[in-house]
Amino acid sequence: MTAKRVLGIAAITMLVMGAGWPGPVGRVYGHCDTMDGPVVKTAQAALSKGDVTPVLKWVRPQHEAEIREAFKKTLAVRGLSPEAKDLADRYFFETLVRLHREGEGAPYTGLKPAGQVEPVIAASDKALETGSVEGLTQEMVKLVSDGIRRRFAEAMETKKHADETVAAGREFVSAYVAFVHYVEQLHADAVGQNEQHAESQKPTEPGGHQH
Repeated sequence: MTAKRVLGIAAITMLVMGAGWPGPVGRVYGHCDTMDGPVVKTAQAALSKGDVTPVLKWVRPQHEAEIREAFKKTLAVRGLSPEAKDLADRYFFETLVRLHREGEGAPYTGLKPAGQVEPVIAASDKALETGSVEGLTQEMVKLVSDGIRRRFAEAMETKKHADETVAAGREFVSAYVAFVHYVEQLHADAVGQNEQHAESQKPTEPGGHQH
């Protein structure tokens, strides 16, 4: 290994240690903390162009200076060698995602591999990328319809025997509660009640967001 490569790896190692780079903890899936999530994708594009501006939207104002400094350090060493580039980029992704999660008030458990984004989230991203929400809408309507029908069928079937025994009655009540609560939750989401609650829980300072 050349002295140049050794220098590059040593420099990145110091950056990583300074950032307190954590290892993976558990299997906590997230959208913004995966290698194929929108945060890392934005970071990859920003590094390629040498412009930090696009990634700043993912962090709160109080974290902007730290991101700018991390971006500057990353650019300074990523061109030293292929190994330095890989480590430098990883360092920046980790720093950006960690601060993004901190801004959400969510725990940071390390950067996850690609392919761990839930299908519905991937479909939502695809809708924004393509400019069409039709496919997502159709899939969601089907899922909701199937969910209502299944719970309704279970409630109706147990209702037939609800008065035969106490055990049968309790089985009906369980199915009834599952059915009604499912519909109630869907209705609350549809009319925006949960969005209003989320808005009331958001920080009032600029840059706050939920993800």
